Amino acid sequence: MRPLLEMLRSRAFDPAWRFDEAPVPVDWATRRFGEVFRQGLTFRSDGMVLYPAGAAEALEYYRDAPRGPLHPPATVAQVDNAERQIERPLPELLRRLYTEVADGGFGPGARGFARIEDVAALHRRGREHGLPESWFELTPGGCTMYWYADLSQPGSPVLLYDADGWDPRDGQRPEDGVHHVTPSLEEWLSTWAEGGDIWAAALTQ
Repeated sequence: MRPLLEMLRSRAFDPAWRFDEAPVPVDWATRRFGEVFRQGLTFRSDGMVLYPAGAAEALEYYRDAPRGPLHPPATVAQVDNAERQIERPLPELLRRLYTEVADGGFGPGARGFARIEDVAALHRRGREHGLPESWFELTPGGCTMYWYADLSQPGSPVLLYDADGWDPRDGQRPEDGVHHVTPSLEEWLSTWAEGGDIWAAALTQ
């Protein structure tokens, strides 16, 4: 099996694989493939259609596109500064993702991982909403869903959290909004890096 960081780098550097969906101009797709229609595709107001990452249409459109990350890797000093601000060390795997692959700008969902300069603000926002200080936001999951790594546990398990899934007025805690737990950050990242569906286990439980 290819090393995990190498697989992550491969996705981060390829615009057809960088996120869960790849934008392609509707006009280009229509000229190349005829009328563009496929159940489940999203058409944006800017004239782009979103294909699943790695779809044949996306691979062809981006075949000759430059390869490289949207944002160059962060420096060790930048990651150290982020750790000081959130007052917790990041898992070594996450540190290496930021310093050896890219400074965010790729990953699951539509937005992927945040820039390292933004993680402290995201962490503060979570604390303001009552989340445990050990939860580190990885990426939005859409609507009120978010993926968090629990930095207090061995392996940094990844939590699928619904902000509307709990109510403190009913005596509930943020943990009551957790719908699924992936045992480790490495497992969660590996699933995505290999082109797998990080939602599959959560949706079938």
